[in-house]
Amino acid sequence: MSASDEADPPGPVPRESPATIRSPGAGDGAPVSEFRRRKLEEDAQKNWDLFYKRNTTNFYKDRHWTTREFAELKACREFEAQRLVLLEAGCGVGNCIFPLLEEDLNIFVYACDFSPRAVDFVKSSFSKIWDFTKLFDYLTITSIHLAQQNPLFSTERCLAFQCDLTKDDLKASVPSETVDVVTLIFVLSAIHPDKMKQALENIYQVLKPGGVVLFRDYGLHDHAMLRFKPGNKLAENFYARQDGTRSFFFSREFLENLFRQVGYEPVVNEYVQRETVNKKEGLCVPRVFLQSKFRRPMK
Repeated sequence: MSASDEADPPGPVPRESPATIRSPGAGDGAPVSEFRRRKLEEDAQKNWDLFYKRNTTNFYKDRHWTTREFAELKACREFEAQRLVLLEAGCGVGNCIFPLLEEDLNIFVYACDFSPRAVDFVKSSFSKIWDFTKLFDYLTITSIHLAQQNPLFSTERCLAFQCDLTKDDLKASVPSETVDVVTLIFVLSAIHPDKMKQALENIYQVLKPGGVVLFRDYGLHDHAMLRFKPGNKLAENFYARQDGTRSFFFSREFLENLFRQVGYEPVVNEYVQRETVNKKEGLCVPRVFLQSKFRRPMK
């Protein structure tokens, strides 16, 4: 089991429940021991750091579909010249933020991740252009100036920092109530269900009244869930992968109730279903995701 089974989104989002595709298995059986559950929780950060050590920036594809699927990333400005402030909670190595910075030159991104190694990869991407200009400082002043103004790599457009959303105060790096849009993409599923509420409360504090959280993550009975063998189940709909990272699979009802408890208003909360075809192995497998939008109410 890889640390991610995410796929590019399909076209229209259907409304029907994925319950009809449930099949036997899905790692059912007795949950793992309390010792192992506790150990996986204690080592959560270490396991994600090891994941990024093994895979560096090569595992995930850049998410160029984000602006297509979430129109708010382009349409939520109150006026055309407004500089959009975005928080990517769980930025990984930057597969979402770099396409966004490339597509929208009038955006500022706060990017945080649980893994210090992942954050270092994001920061190193921003520093490359500065190393380049220092290396070629014998070039003309004009050439250096143009290189330094590369809008994609400007550190004035992004602040990357390490953060455990379940316990570190986001307001230490992000001013209160200043963020227009938060992206939470394949992130909440990696957090223990008992701590998800704390993460959403943390995000709530930096989101503007009227601001939105754009959510996409694994849905109940996704193929990634059905592949788990007995011995990997940590709790209801919560599983451990072989590398020690974990994944939760959401139902619409669970997710909406979770956000409502914190004070968010649901705007959209729908299953995204598709079939992924592996022509080489002759397999056709069901994928189920939840794609949602929740809003912090206006004061």
